[in-house]
Amino acid sequence: MRAVRERHRRLTTASVAGVLALLPGTAFAWGTPGASNGQKTETSGSREGASLVSKVVYSGSTSGSRGDGDGNGDGALRPVGDWTPPACWYEPRSAGQFRDYVESRYEETVNTPGQHSYAKQSVGMFRDDYKDGTYKNYNLGKKDEGSFWVAVRDEDRWMEPEAQACDKLPFWVENGDPVPVENAVTPEVLAELAYNRVRLPAAEVTLRPEAATKVNLPTWAWLDRARFKETSVTASIAVGGLNIQATTTARPVSLRLEPGTPDAETYPASGECVINADGSIGEPYTRGKADRTPPCGLKYLRSSGDGTFTLRATITWEISWTGTGGAGGDLPDGTFGNDQAVTVQEIQSVNR
Repeated sequence: MRAVRERHRRLTTASVAGVLALLPGTAFAWGTPGASNGQKTETSGSREGASLVSKVVYSGSTSGSRGDGDGNGDGALRPVGDWTPPACWYEPRSAGQFRDYVESRYEETVNTPGQHSYAKQSVGMFRDDYKDGTYKNYNLGKKDEGSFWVAVRDEDRWMEPEAQACDKLPFWVENGDPVPVENAVTPEVLAELAYNRVRLPAAEVTLRPEAATKVNLPTWAWLDRARFKETSVTASIAVGGLNIQATTTARPVSLRLEPGTPDAETYPASGECVINADGSIGEPYTRGKADRTPPCGLKYLRSSGDGTFTLRATITWEISWTGTGGAGGDLPDGTFGNDQAVTVQEIQSVNR
């Protein structure tokens, strides 16, 4: 505790944050906004270009944009309720990796033309604390006994208030000791980070009639089971004596249809079509079913005129995870949906 108090006496969090925010390519939380977490290689043993980006590596269904899922391509889960995956977390770094980063930033700052003297002084104080102050030569003499733990922000959320919660300066933890902060990487935290990387197919339903439906005519809707199936992402980290992973799995459970107008009915009335035993949703229309009520579909009660109605199709996904050491559990359900235009025409009749 004495060492912690001494460190904060010599260099406050606020002063470091204010200076590092001004440095090119540097975020106070020791992440690199715009760099792809887990995709950029961090080198040790060289100070040139050293950068403490996240060391979490993702594999699985992670392709596509990290957008909000409102387009027609693959997209991200939108959690149900107020929960969101962590916007920041803490990861370990070896003494050598941490030294390379601090020395690189120090040299960059003092050698940048026109850099304010306050920035140079503050970053110098920060460097001195780890080199000749609270820590001696970045704890290189204890490199096999522990790790520095540093905060990293999600590259897409680093400006959000939640990302500012990981505001502790880098600190040393002996091997085997608990990490005294929230959101230090564990299998569960990795599972939550993997949640944010799951990519899902667009929920564009097949409709019959296809080109245009008619007023008061039941329209069948369904989704192919081959397209909507379980999808998983694994997050892992192996650094500083830590080697853990977690796999987050999304399983489709239902489809919600929103017709885009109050002048419509859905089948079933709730608008929620549950998944079938074979993994499909709804039932394809075939010849001879015209007089039947579709198990999943809708009926428009008025024409769309010269325009279209916007049908919103949203899949709900049930989320579970498993991790190192037999850990596992459930995470909040997620949804992903998209819009498609539907033309509704009046039924033409001939009067004789």
